[in-house]
Amino acid sequence: MKTLKRRSRRASFVRKLAVSCVALVALACSLAASGARAQDAVGPFPSEWGAPGLYVIRNARIVTVSGPEIENGTIVLRDGRIEAVGASVTAPSGAREIDGRGLWVFPGMMDASTNLGLAEIAAGVTGSVDSVEVGDINPNAQAFYGINPHSSHVDVTRVNGITSVVSAPAGGVVSGQAAIINLAGTTPREMALVPQAALVINFPLIAGGGGFGPPPPITPDAISARERRVDEIRRLLRDAEAYGRAQDAHARDPRGVPRPATDLQLAALVPYARGERPVMLRADRERDIRAAVRFAEEMKLRAVVVGGSDAAKVAALLKEKNIPVVFERMWTLPLRE
Repeated sequence: MKTLKRRSRRASFVRKLAVSCVALVALACSLAASGARAQDAVGPFPSEWGAPGLYVIRNARIVTVSGPEIENGTIVLRDGRIEAVGASVTAPSGAREIDGRGLWVFPGMMDASTNLGLAEIAAGVTGSVDSVEVGDINPNAQAFYGINPHSSHVDVTRVNGITSVVSAPAGGVVSGQAAIINLAGTTPREMALVPQAALVINFPLIAGGGGFGPPPPITPDAISARERRVDEIRRLLRDAEAYGRAQDAHARDPRGVPRPATDLQLAALVPYARGERPVMLRADRERDIRAAVRFAEEMKLRAVVVGGSDAAKVAALLKEKNIPVVFERMWTLPLRE
């Protein structure tokens, strides 16, 4: 009897996960698609999502993102996306029904800054890490192409309720382009919701400070060194704007205007320099966040501050400029006493 009870509980748990995952993956897909106006997702939805197709989950207790829980609710899923949610939703004819009686349906969580799928064993096995490119300026490097869909981290993360992630490259000044991926699928093409989701820039810092002792003074040399790196990014973005204008001029008049020489770095930067896609600016200290905000405003970037240890100290500025923050320091010590 004990064995049968354990099996029954396990089967119930698996059913809960199965019902949850159908809706969660669709919800994460819908979220990612709303931010992908400038581009289409790569490839079809994987068949294990039940898409394309029409599904209805009935009689489940639905936990919504921002509203009250729905008792005995219904969810309609069409081609991998949530079409309707509510207590009195009418199921379309021809839909495959899933009985959720006694079960819960939860929205999937999203990790907005990780290297999931790019790094397997960070300590001592360099061949399993594909998150950093050679050189400081790599806007054309795309995390999407380095995703390992068979990483053991993917399964563990998905089972714990995170259904989508922003997998981002690291290293250098301009690290490359992050991808929004869903944690279901057997190839990067199946997993990618937005292959080129955001540009990752490690915003140049003023060296010095940190720890629980008194911070060292900020020297003019340190400030000058930071400004030189910022100028390098500024010139790169302006060159990308010019490159984009040259491409547009050639497209309008192919015979009269020569095609600009191919430059993979500038071509990759064009949609970010134009503000069409977000730029993730990594910055933690108050002075660096303020500098990153000024830079984003000057260059008219769709900025997102990533890291943000001191974000609370500049909350008013971030709210005024409507700049989101992906806070990464929940499980680390503070920067200073």
